[in-house]
Amino acid sequence: MITLEVRRREFLTPGFASVTLGGPAVRDLVVAGADQAVRLFFPREGQTALRMPTVSNEAWIAQFMLVPKSVRPWVRNLTIRRARPADDEIDIEFALHGDSPMSSWVRRAAPGDPAGIFDIGTVYRLPEHAEGQLLVGDETALPAVLSILDGTPPSLPTEVYLEVAAEADIRPVGAPAGTRVHWFSRDGADLRPGALVLDALREAPLPSGRFHTWAAGESRLATSVRRQLVDDRGVPRRDISFIGYWRLGRSAPG
Repeated sequence: MITLEVRRREFLTPGFASVTLGGPAVRDLVVAGADQAVRLFFPREGQTALRMPTVSNEAWIAQFMLVPKSVRPWVRNLTIRRARPADDEIDIEFALHGDSPMSSWVRRAAPGDPAGIFDIGTVYRLPEHAEGQLLVGDETALPAVLSILDGTPPSLPTEVYLEVAAEADIRPVGAPAGTRVHWFSRDGADLRPGALVLDALREAPLPSGRFHTWAAGESRLATSVRRQLVDDRGVPRRDISFIGYWRLGRSAPG
């Protein structure tokens, strides 16, 4: 369990913000991959202190749920956009959704506010045999996708399919030379998150040769990408990594 504080906050687009957390304890975080995930603990509105769990293993959940809500923080799973151990800082990007507890905290976050993280680990692992890669995600996967692209060599052909809630959230991406980014926006349409990229992927040309796929976002999106590629396109299961960051209609515990 790593306790930090807010150093900066920046709104990137109408639907995205970046919060920089810092402190000497950043040095205790071992960043193992481009989609490094953490559990982020942050105070409820009106709380002036952060009461984090004290155990650094999966027993934290039981300890956490026994804490009264009056002093229990919120906790959400997120990916680290950038880590700068030399500066004792990490950046976390947030997809903002209405007045949810997390979005409300981001909007009121100010330098000095407490926050904490607990390492979850990574899913993305590019195999040595990969001749290309396919990255698929909704807005919650965007920070991880951007982090993956930061480390993608220009010689690796990469196709990226990204869906966001609104066209205003589409932004320039400093992608390597061999990368093509395809954006899709729901723009208020009554569509399940991920539906647009799934439709596009059905007819999309896939990277040539043996390629690695990484898919993340809403749970059904992640599992449907794998099912579609395996059942309809003949892609080997072992060449696909996927993770559901959230599930439509179900709130996170805490």
